[in-house]
Amino acid sequence: MTHWYMLTLVGRDQPGIVARLTAALYDGGCNLGAASMLRLAGNFTIMLMAQHEGTTETLVTLVEPVAQALDLHLHVDRIEAHLHQHLEPDVRITVHGADRAGIVAQVTAALADAGLNILDLESDLAGSAAQPIYVLHIEGLTRDGVEALRTALAGLAQAGIEVRIEPIETMLG
Repeated sequence: MTHWYMLTLVGRDQPGIVARLTAALYDGGCNLGAASMLRLAGNFTIMLMAQHEGTTETLVTLVEPVAQALDLHLHVDRIEAHLHQHLEPDVRITVHGADRAGIVAQVTAALADAGLNILDLESDLAGSAAQPIYVLHIEGLTRDGVEALRTALAGLAQAGIEVRIEPIETMLG
């Protein structure tokens, strides 16, 4: 019987991570589902759905040699796949502010209270070491419309946080 698993791998960025991991999964008879792989500063992280006929332990046995060879931390969970239930974002939010503790918590709490389901969030540091700027890029699905988000985030300007909210037009048909 086949099951779906979520593999999470994290480690120092280096060439060949994706190629070696996906080759091991292919050689082990796995089918791949949705994935997110990206570089974060000097690190690389993978979240990858894989369909496998064995147990969590047999999947770990397939992947562990690659993880050890590349010095990656590996975590595997059995999951419900929920394939073909892709949600299209209808809003894009960009946030810039002086880097300080709590900016992500403050922004995302206001967005959650305004009914936003965050589908993708990326953040990075810009500016300089002396004057760091925290940058957030968020795409999501709004329950109560863009104006509810604008209202929820309006007070952030007083804290020196700049927010841009743009509807995403999705063409149907």
